[in-house]
Amino acid sequence: MPSAPAIAHAPPPPAAPRLADRRAMAAGARAMSPWLVGMGLYGLVVGVSAGRAGIPALAGWLTAPTVYSGGAQVATIDLLDHGAAPLVVVATTLAVNSRLIVYSAAMGGRWAATPRWWRALAAYLLVDPSFAVGSDGYARSDETGDAPAGHAHYLGAALALWVTWVGAVGVGTLAAGRLPDALALEFVIPLFLAAEVQRRPATRATRRAVVVAAAVAVAGAAVLPQLALLAAIVAATATALATREAPR
Repeated sequence: MPSAPAIAHAPPPPAAPRLADRRAMAAGARAMSPWLVGMGLYGLVVGVSAGRAGIPALAGWLTAPTVYSGGAQVATIDLLDHGAAPLVVVATTLAVNSRLIVYSAAMGGRWAATPRWWRALAAYLLVDPSFAVGSDGYARSDETGDAPAGHAHYLGAALALWVTWVGAVGVGTLAAGRLPDALALEFVIPLFLAAEVQRRPATRATRRAVVVAAAVAVAGAAVLPQLALLAAIVAATATALATREAPR
């Protein structure tokens, strides 16, 4: 009697990447913690500016989760408050966020094997601090060969930053009428640049760029408020490129 034909069994599907490993996410959140105080204060001042602007408070706060970029959010609020044309608002926001193209290109290769929903979430959360902390986490995961841990580390850090930022902007918006007038929009950018410089290599180019950006932002706010932010960014970038020096 002929034996029954063997039934071929398909190999089990590969396990899904551990994109939400709790330990790695908690480590990412802890790695982001040094940024959170400065970013929280920055978000608070942005929220105050939104609350004092001539736009509905809810609309000002919604720029936090929708635009989700400190510089672009400041630009949007400032330009809308001064009645700028929509084209100017869009162009300035795109100019401010153009650096994110470089960040996305750097992260794109690492995220290629992740699900589409995860790539969309990670890209939405990609800003300066999440890129910096995420890059450190990926460098450590490269040493251990555990790429999913690097993804979870990035996600934990980025979510901690998002919650802090959106919450701080909301508190600032609600408290806008109770805080001193010294928290003015024109001083947000220089203060934030100074805070960022503490977490980056201290080079002559960096220091000069911060000084130039602060001077241009303050002077521009008094002369041409609608273009002060864009002018500060262009001036700082030009200064940094003109003063090339290796980190110490």
